[in-house]
Order: sequence, then C-alpha cells, then structure tokens
Amino acid sequence: MIRTWEVENLDCASCTAEIEHKLSLETGVKEARLNFMAKKLTIESEHNQDAEFWKNLEHVAKSVRPELVLQSQTLSDSRTWRIDGLDCASCGDKVERAIAAIEGVSSVTLDFMGKRLTVKTAEAKSEAFWNTVVTTAKKTEQDLMLFNEAVKPSRVSSPWLNLHLARLVFSFSLLLVGFFASDPLLTKLFIIASYLASGYDVLLKAGRNILKGKVFDENFLMSIASLGAMAIGDFSEGAAVMLFYQTGEFFQKAAVDTSRRSITDAMNLKSEFARLVSSDTSVQKVSPEEVSVGSTLRILNGEKFPLDGRLLYGSTSIDTKSLTGESLPRYVEAGSEVLSGSLNLGSVVDIEVTKPYNESTVSKIMALVEDASSHKAPTEQFITKFARYYTPVVVTLAAMIAIIPTLLVGNFTLWLYRALVFLVISCPCALVISVPLAYFAGIGKSARYGLLVKGGNYLEALSRIDTMVFDKTGTLTKGEFSVVSVSLSEGTPFTEEEASRLIGILERSSNHPIAKALASYGSKEESVHASEVTELSGRGIVGKVEGKTLVAGNELLMQEYGIVLPSLEIQDDSSVLLAIDGEYVGRFSIEDTPKQGAKEALKQLKSLGVRKTVMLSGDSTHVAKSIAGELGLDEFYGELLPDQKVEAFSKIERNSEHTAFVGDGINDAPTLARAKVGIAMGGAGSDAAIEAADIVIMTDDILAIPMALRIARKTKRIVVQNISFALGVKLVTLVLGALGIATMWWAVFADVGVAFLAILNSLRILLGNPSR
Repeated sequence: MIRTWEVENLDCASCTAEIEHKLSLETGVKEARLNFMAKKLTIESEHNQDAEFWKNLEHVAKSVRPELVLQSQTLSDSRTWRIDGLDCASCGDKVERAIAAIEGVSSVTLDFMGKRLTVKTAEAKSEAFWNTVVTTAKKTEQDLMLFNEAVKPSRVSSPWLNLHLARLVFSFSLLLVGFFASDPLLTKLFIIASYLASGYDVLLKAGRNILKGKVFDENFLMSIASLGAMAIGDFSEGAAVMLFYQTGEFFQKAAVDTSRRSITDAMNLKSEFARLVSSDTSVQKVSPEEVSVGSTLRILNGEKFPLDGRLLYGSTSIDTKSLTGESLPRYVEAGSEVLSGSLNLGSVVDIEVTKPYNESTVSKIMALVEDASSHKAPTEQFITKFARYYTPVVVTLAAMIAIIPTLLVGNFTLWLYRALVFLVISCPCALVISVPLAYFAGIGKSARYGLLVKGGNYLEALSRIDTMVFDKTGTLTKGEFSVVSVSLSEGTPFTEEEASRLIGILERSSNHPIAKALASYGSKEESVHASEVTELSGRGIVGKVEGKTLVAGNELLMQEYGIVLPSLEIQDDSSVLLAIDGEYVGRFSIEDTPKQGAKEALKQLKSLGVRKTVMLSGDSTHVAKSIAGELGLDEFYGELLPDQKVEAFSKIERNSEHTAFVGDGINDAPTLARAKVGIAMGGAGSDAAIEAADIVIMTDDILAIPMALRIARKTKRIVVQNISFALGVKLVTLVLGALGIATMWWAVFADVGVAFLAILNSLRILLGNPSR
C-alpha cells in the first residue's frame, strides 16, 4: 500500500535523510522516500493499514521538523507479481487488457521479458480485489503462474525444454516410420500419432480458447490450419507443419530464456547472503535484508559487498565493474566507503553497515533496472497495437481467399489450402517478441557499463538526440578549483613562493572551494595559523599571518580596504587579488579545469551526428567562453541562476527537434525534469541522481555519454531491422501464398522461423564494445 503527501515548509535538504530514517523505523513501514526537490513524501507499507497508522506517521515526520505541512494526496495501492508459464508475448497484451477492464484498476503493466506483472489502483483495495486480479489473469492464460514478488519462482524452463525436446524427437520418429510404412493405413495412423504427439497441447489450448470465444489465438490458428490440411487429404503436410511449428517454438523459447537469463544475470548485483559478525566474533550467514545499520559484516576474497558500508580496518582492492562499468580495480583502506555490489578482490575485510538494504545502492539499482523494461518505447507500443489488428485482418483475408475465388471459379480445395497458408502466417510472434527483447537487451547492455536507463522509451528517445545541453560544473569540468597562474605586481618585495605560502596559510581558515584551492597550492605548514580572520561573503577573506595583514579577494574588497590596484589590472570572478600590509602584491588565477576526456567526448558526439552541443553555466561569461572555446562547444550561456538555466534550456529546446540535458543530478534537478531525456552523471552513491534523471551514469566519466548514444542507436537500428525483416517476409509470403506459390511450410517459417532469427538479431546488441 502506497501513500503520498505534498510537503510544505521543507527548507532543509539535510533533514530529509533524518525524516526518512525515523519513518522507516516505524512498524509496518516498508519504505519511506522524501524527495526534497519535488517536495513529496512517499511511504509504502507492508500491508493494508488503517487511517490511524498513516496519521501516526505524519506525527513522526513532524517530530523532526514541526513546521512541516503535509497535504495528503490520493491514496493508492499497487501489487507486483513475478510470473512464469507465459510463452507468448502477444498473450501478455491480452492479460493486460483483461485486468485493465476490472473496475478500480488505474494501470497494469505485464513485462514479458522481465517476467513481472504490476497492477496499480487509485485507492487502497481489499484482498478480495487482488484475488480477483489473480483469477482474471489465470482465466485469460490458464498456464500463467503468479508468485509473490519476494518469492523467486524456480527456473522451469530447462525441464520444460527437455520434455518438449523429447516430444519432438518422438513425434519425428513416428512421422519417419509413417513415411516408410508399406501399408497406407499404417502410414496414416503413424502420421496422426505424430501429429497428436507434437501438437496435443496446441489442440487443447485451442479448444479452451474456442469456449472463451478467442478465435484469433495462435494455438487456434495453427490447429485450424493443420487440421484443415488433413481435411483436404494432406495428412503428411498437416503433421509436418505442426512438428515444424513446435520445433520453431522450442528454439524460440530456448533463445528467449537464454537471452533473458544472460541479461538478468549480468545485471544481478545482489548477494544471496551476508556474513554477520556477532559481538562474540562468531560469524553467521543471514539475508542482507535482515542486517541493520551499524552491524559488522565480513567479506571474503571473491565475494560481493552485500550492503553499503565503511571499511573498518586494513585495505583491499574492489572491482566495481558490474556497478559502474569501470574496468580497473579501486584501492580502498580503513575508513573508505564501499558500495554494495562491488567485488572484493583482496584479503578478508570487515565493514560497518551504513545503510539498510532497502536504501542500499544495489537495492535502488536493481529496482530501477527491473522497472525499466515496463516503460515501453513508442515503437514497442506501436507494435503491440499493430499486432492487435494484424491477425484479424489476415484471418479475414484468409476467409475471403477461401470463399470469393471458390464462388467465382470453383476448386474449393485449392483456395482452402491457400487460405490455410494465410492462417499460419497471421501470427505476429516475430514482432511482439523481438522488439521488446531488443530494448531489454539494450537496457541490459547499458547496465553492464554502468549506464542505468529507466525504460525503453528513454533509450529510443536518446537514439534520436540531435542537441546535447551540458551543465558546466561537475559535468564538463571537475568541479575542483585549482590555481593555474600567479601574476605579481611590479616592484613587490614578495616572491611568488612567499606570496603563495602566505595566502595559503590564510585561506586554510575557510571552507570555500576557491580557498581550498589556494590553501592546497600555497602552504603545507600545518603548524602556522592565521589569526584575526574575517571572512566576507561574496568578497573574500582578511587576516593576519606572521604579523602581516593579508587581504585576499575581489576588487570590491580591495576598494573597501583602500588598496590601490594597477590601472591595467583585469579582474574577473576566476581571480583572487592579494594585498599585504596595504600594498597590492598580485593576482592568483583560479580555474575549474575540464574533465579528462571532456573534449574527446564532445568530439565523439559530433561524429555520432549530434548537431549542436551547448553549455549552461552560473560562472561569468568570460569563464564560460573560455571553457566553451577550449572544449569546442557550439554555444554557451553564462551567469545563469538555477531558474534561468531552465529558461535557457527551454529556449534551446524550442529550436531543436530532440534535446537532452546532462547534469550532476543534484543542482540540476529542475532542468533534468524539464528535459525529454535527462542524463545524470556520478550516480554511484547518489540517491538524488538516481531519482532525478531518466538515464543515470554511475561514474563521472563523461565518455560514457557517447557510449550510451551508441548503445541506443544500435538498439534502434536492430529494432527497425527486426520489424522490416518480419513484415517483409510475412508480406512476401502472403503474396506468394495468394498466388499458390508459398506452401504451409513457408508460412510456418515466416512465423516461428522469422521470430527465431529476429531474436538472434536482437542478441547482437549484447556483442561488441560500445566505447568505440
């Protein structure tokens, strides 16, 4: 059960974690999320709860910040099941429509590739309602099995495939015996036995569907086509076509299951257990969900870190490749933060858990990836609708071919056979399986390289991007200031080394990023400290070092203290002026240097067809121009406040067809939310980045952006190939079938054969290195 509130008077970003933590400790609360930027509180309970329960949670939130005003939004509810036994992608659409017809259901999503069914309602519902949902799903597809989301169903695909293969071998043997039997009656009996052995389940499903009035089901169509062939005396073709069809289904299911496992296993970062160290130093295996914050866990060599934590002692190397896509191991030592999902490559280490499982990096990433394939791309939505009308249209054409020519020229058997060809080819399997599989593979491929795409819709939108807009600080630049040059005034008695040392000592008294750069550049003497320090907001800092009075800041501060500047001195907000004992000494030029690979990334984007690259910055126009020129950007905007960045982006978006915005996901949330495709950098460990963006890059490597674009475009190319190939083959077969050239064998290949080839084509997305 989920409930949300709009939150007013929340002006403390750091309070959100405390409020979430307090709420999560309450009995019955499964998860609490407070989005500071959106001013929204969302709480999910473990079971249906009464009004008193929710009222108590409001009091808990207000106990942290009494001034909060909580406006309750619509009470909603949702359930998710893991599913099995659904072998037909188009059948998933039927289940969706059947459940959507239930009164009270606000949305339903059946993710065929992810094997998940999610149903949402606008208000809380009883268990009887959810039982109705389950019953409806099973009535629509009788082989469908639904499991509680927390319970993973066993993998039934291998036994099913083994049994199916045995049936195929047995059926083929019977058919072979029938072909070589000397007695015509024995031949017919063996062929019928072969037909029943391979197609009995198809016939049973077809019978059940007839009783439900479903005549456009694939099983019904194959049954009518094969029985029709036998009815006109072609027993061997009817049996062989059913055997060929079931063989195609076998390879199709095997390919889908294999690809699904290869993709999901690659994205599975969760550890099955955690080694909990007790107070008496004994170690026991427990589920990661059972571990509380502050507990000590032991991680052996070759094991994943099950939860986020802090290294207690020693050091080790960790592999974050499956989490961030980084190929090189990272060295960590006592006190270092480690993320769940990382692999321990070194010695045995202990960590102190800093987040519960439902707030851990792995939990959030897994939830995002699992939910991603339920967000369908426009192409996938179109194919789903197209398949809904394709089958009835082709079946209608088949009926017309059987009836109209017979009435005009006679020869019913000839035209009936051609109509049966149409029936076989009327199944849209190749389309409804290969397209979602391609997007599923694209999302999986992205996740392998630390690129989290929240849905196929965003992957498709990214493939069309022609304009890329970047925030400057933390995205194109390091966000870490450094001194790039020192210009001393003529006649000053201080050397560059002396001036740097003195300003470094003074600036150690400040936490400002520019002060830290000057402190790092200047003095390493920890024993010497400045005194009588005054920090003047927006202007600079004043203090005494070794008896000398230092004034360091901008031109306004110099004027305030009566410091005379040289007439040719140029001042901008990337410089710090220094005066000692009332005399001007010189200027320290500060820059936020571009990230390694930023220029190369922009160059690659251009080669990939991105027409325009733009930078938005809050820095002065002078600084923005310098960075833009150095990196080769097409346009730049400087001196922008956060709300002005949104306005500037909207202006760019109006003049471009497909625009994406790239930021750090923290200070850029409004612009990320405004963009059709919002990309956040540095998502590892950042809840804000994961929540704000449509695509999350887990590292700070800007070269991941052209990599994401390559994956998106390869995925879209393969989707187009699958659609073109499937429709092309079906159209040609339809024409040849109407002319009497194509046989039922052709038609079966145009159905299951093409589906199998399209599936294999989709798996090409997983191949190759997207970094080039």
